[in-house]
Amino acid sequence: MGKKIFTAVSGLIVLLMLISLIPQESQARAGGGRSMGSRGSRSFATPGAPPSSPYRQGASQQTARPSSPPPYQAPQPAGGGFFRNMGGGILGGIAGGLLGGMLFRSLGLGGMGGAGGGGMGIFALLLLGGIAYLIYRFIKGKREATPARQNVYPLDDYREPSRYQAASQTPISPADDLATGLAQIRQVDPSFDEQRFTDQVMDIFFKIQSAWMNRDLLPAGALLTSEIRRTLQDDIDRLLKNKQVNHLENIAVRKVEIVEAWQESGQDYITALLYANLLDYTTDDTTGQIVEGSKTEPVKFEEYWTVTRPAGSKQWQLSAIGQKQG
Repeated sequence: MGKKIFTAVSGLIVLLMLISLIPQESQARAGGGRSMGSRGSRSFATPGAPPSSPYRQGASQQTARPSSPPPYQAPQPAGGGFFRNMGGGILGGIAGGLLGGMLFRSLGLGGMGGAGGGGMGIFALLLLGGIAYLIYRFIKGKREATPARQNVYPLDDYREPSRYQAASQTPISPADDLATGLAQIRQVDPSFDEQRFTDQVMDIFFKIQSAWMNRDLLPAGALLTSEIRRTLQDDIDRLLKNKQVNHLENIAVRKVEIVEAWQESGQDYITALLYANLLDYTTDDTTGQIVEGSKTEPVKFEEYWTVTRPAGSKQWQLSAIGQKQG
């Protein structure tokens, strides 16, 4: 048994060693093929998807309320049968104990009158029944007099549900969200042009990649938010420490497509999908040997680049990079 386990473990180790020798696709370009940065209130949303709220912005908060109040269900007392009908609770328990005790004594089982007790007679049984009925009527009347539970929401919210639902519960599609966002941006910047913007994004992409390859972000500093710049600088410092340089060659951007646009907190935000391919490899500064990637096999990738600016200004800055899933 022990020999079989040793053989299995040895085989697993060999397999892992072989996997480690397989060349891995380089992801060393600016951003390292990972997501980073901030997209404002949409930082945790999937790029290109509609906002997290399924309804249009500005919809009345009344839509979150149910269309009708939940039915009220009176709590049911413990126990069942006759004693539950008597009302339960303390009075029911007292009545039950009294009735049970008197019946037991009437059968000669109570012990108070001895083994030969003569019981309590028909009059006592009738008296007991009358007491039980009075207790039942008292508790029932008290329950009927107790007002029903108040509705959580005012009644006006239910008399005219269409007032809230007709205009507000309209699902918003990505296309509608994009059109709305672009319209908001044009209100502040009437000269905004989508084609010119995609050209700007392409220029930003090339300038940042060039600064990254030269391990000097200063020429692209105005194109980066402070958060993105800190992240990229940490990556560059790591390359310098390891005495490595990342080479990006034959860069070809195949497509730049605007997928999101919105405004918040006085800022314009636009997310564009970039589809590109390039040669991406890393070399050792001392030996010139390739330590990662390939000089002959191009890397294809699709990334979401989000840029921002103060509403209406001309200078866009990269604020986030996101990876397309699937």
